[in-house]
Amino acid sequence: MTATTTPLSRSITQSVLSKEQSEGVGARVRRSIGRPELRNHDPFLMLDEFSVDKNGGFPDHPHRGFETVTYMLEGQFQHEDFAGHKGTIGPGDLQWMTAGRGIVHSEMPVKSQTRAHGLQLWINLPKEHKMCEPQYQELLDGQIPRATPQDGVVVKVIAGESHGVKSQVYTRTPTMYLDFKMDKNKTVTQTIPSTYTGFLYMLKGTAFIGDKEFEGKAHHTLTLSEDGATAVKIQTKDEDAHFVFIAGEPLKEPIVQHGPFVMNSSEEIYDTFVDYQNNKNGFERARNWRSTIA
Repeated sequence: MTATTTPLSRSITQSVLSKEQSEGVGARVRRSIGRPELRNHDPFLMLDEFSVDKNGGFPDHPHRGFETVTYMLEGQFQHEDFAGHKGTIGPGDLQWMTAGRGIVHSEMPVKSQTRAHGLQLWINLPKEHKMCEPQYQELLDGQIPRATPQDGVVVKVIAGESHGVKSQVYTRTPTMYLDFKMDKNKTVTQTIPSTYTGFLYMLKGTAFIGDKEFEGKAHHTLTLSEDGATAVKIQTKDEDAHFVFIAGEPLKEPIVQHGPFVMNSSEEIYDTFVDYQNNKNGFERARNWRSTIA
């Protein structure tokens, strides 16, 4: 009887193209996680690459039961919520919002620019944190640490750790979120906890993943094998690559989602609608509130 050996690098199990679609008002999104072929990738609910012109955006809307992580690539985005929290994030900046028991907010591009381009990730919260108080963690581009494992490879450590560099972001659901920029003809290995599920989303160029060198192209989501391997080998050949590497601890809890509400049961979703409609249990401040930026 032979013992099974854990592979040196995780491999790619699926590659899905994110096709552009309309969302919000005047917004175009490429949906990664959350599209029919990748409905959920526990603990992740959705990843959108969004592009919004100055007249578009995401006007007043609620959330409960999860976190939204907005990471800007180009342009500026304004945010305002019913608790009086208001701000603007620009290229390379991060907003990590824990909706918890309830938030109503608006997300709109700054009107003086041509477009806002970025990523928004939805991370599920475990049952014990779904009704926590809302919280924000906001970091400017310069406050996000970088790892440089070699010349021509820069990793922004948005959450988790890479090559000895740790993020200061607190993750209720254990998560790693890394932004890789690699010059051509480079090879790097990223460690990953054995129990994490994960994926790469390619923003630009081509990268080759794993020992079998699976080819990942722009706007594709590449899901990682769940085989207990604690490393992912990534290389570039004749062109540069820009991608995000996202992984986390699966919650292994029931997921019941209805639009912007994500709970563990249909009853909890029903209760959430009642709470929202009656401005209670976290939505008290929604009564008569309208954002000033929408």
